[in-house]
Amino acid sequence: MEADVNFIADPPDTRPHTLDLPRDLARAVGLTVLTPPKLALPQAINQPADTEVLQTWLSDLAPQADFLICSLEGLCLGGMIPARIVEDSLEQALQGLNCLRQIKKNHPKLRILAFGVIVRVAHGNDPYEEKPYFADYGDLLRDYSHHTDKFLRHQQPEDQQKLCKLQENIPPSYLRDWLNTRQRNHQLHQIALDFVAEGIIEHLCLTLDDTSSYGLAAIDRRALEAKVDSLGLWQQVDIYPGADEVPCTLLARALQLKASRVYVHYSSLLGAAANMRFEDRAAGELIKAHLRAAKCKLRSLAEADWILAVNVPAEKQVEQSEQPDYGYVDTAQRHLPEFIDFIADYLPVKAVAIADIAYPNGAERRFLQLLRQRIPLKDLAAFSAWNTAGNSLGTAITMAVCAPLVVDKLLWQNLLFNRFVDDYLYQGWFRQELAKALTNPNLWDLGPQQPEAETRLDEGLYKLASQLHQEHFNHYTFRWQKPYLAWPRLFTGVFPYVLANSDLKSDA
Repeated sequence: MEADVNFIADPPDTRPHTLDLPRDLARAVGLTVLTPPKLALPQAINQPADTEVLQTWLSDLAPQADFLICSLEGLCLGGMIPARIVEDSLEQALQGLNCLRQIKKNHPKLRILAFGVIVRVAHGNDPYEEKPYFADYGDLLRDYSHHTDKFLRHQQPEDQQKLCKLQENIPPSYLRDWLNTRQRNHQLHQIALDFVAEGIIEHLCLTLDDTSSYGLAAIDRRALEAKVDSLGLWQQVDIYPGADEVPCTLLARALQLKASRVYVHYSSLLGAAANMRFEDRAAGELIKAHLRAAKCKLRSLAEADWILAVNVPAEKQVEQSEQPDYGYVDTAQRHLPEFIDFIADYLPVKAVAIADIAYPNGAERRFLQLLRQRIPLKDLAAFSAWNTAGNSLGTAITMAVCAPLVVDKLLWQNLLFNRFVDDYLYQGWFRQELAKALTNPNLWDLGPQQPEAETRLDEGLYKLASQLHQEHFNHYTFRWQKPYLAWPRLFTGVFPYVLANSDLKSDA
């Protein structure tokens, strides 16, 4: 890989995990990265991007690039979240794919790696990231999704009866609109597979966001898999649970001429069978899928280039707020001290990446307490513990792929430190305390409480991050920058890089 390779990133939105992280990982390994102007990206949670501006921008800059990582929802429908909401027709959406066709025709050497997200069925009545009627009917629509798939598979009368009851309680216009939106996005993905067959798209990831064993997303997945079977495209397509981390995953794929060899070690001997809360498969199958998408292969410990150490629940994930959980996560079927012994033994001789998926939406506090007592965190190849298990795995895997290629060591240490600040200190710990300090905060929109939340975030995280810096990253100077919320909710914080070269005066 040459250091002057140009990489165009077309993200699904402007959150730090989807825009900043893949861009900065690429910069850390020496790539020149081009990202769209802000006007061409979603301006809020559900405000779509200007797809015409984005398509023009891509067409103009394509001659400068060696590879493009492209969000189908961003290019065609204005973003991953707007794609669940906007009323654009399939014909309008296809203008984005036609843009890719023209770009490839004009620049045949450009490598185009793309990803699409099979529409999720939200957990709960979310009125901001879904259609407005989800505020009242979200749970009913999820039940409809579940029993539709279950009845199709098993033909049980009780599922049919529940479907009939649900159809009586969901306004027909809402159900029809929701299903039509899903069908449009599904057709877009079907046509994208044709683009793979034509050689326009080099590799395509179609991922399931916040998915489960039964549901309309599972029906879509099976239909897409059937088409991949018929076209013989499995060397160029991956279909698996994931979403926000896929720009990073495709960066890992694009960087590698030869597949990385990976050994996976779990915190429990039963780890591969652990049930993931927002995925449709057990941890072991999920890991296999994420490794394959990133162009990595499972191998023995002796053959492996690096180790993926995965902290899993003993049986299944439970809500982040329930930790410590002694019923399903931290049981006698999992032995954390031995897991950390393994990491400590191999860290001096092999690169070790840690994916902490014991709980969703943040790190396990007990695990991190033990880890920071034994392991020099700055020496890890990766750490990730944010959102779904798939989000964490994809991020950890990409960081591990990038680690031996790093040329900007300061940026790299900032990226690693940032994962501990965000995934551990904030998501796994302080976010719950912040929610308690506010007055009945709205889960979806903080409204006028956002300034107070950001002030408390700044004050609370400074102390925690400063201590972590002193313990594990004090080879760089600590220069605190005020964090803030990416959107008006507690779920996604933005934590500017705080490590600087030692010749700069510390603000700590």
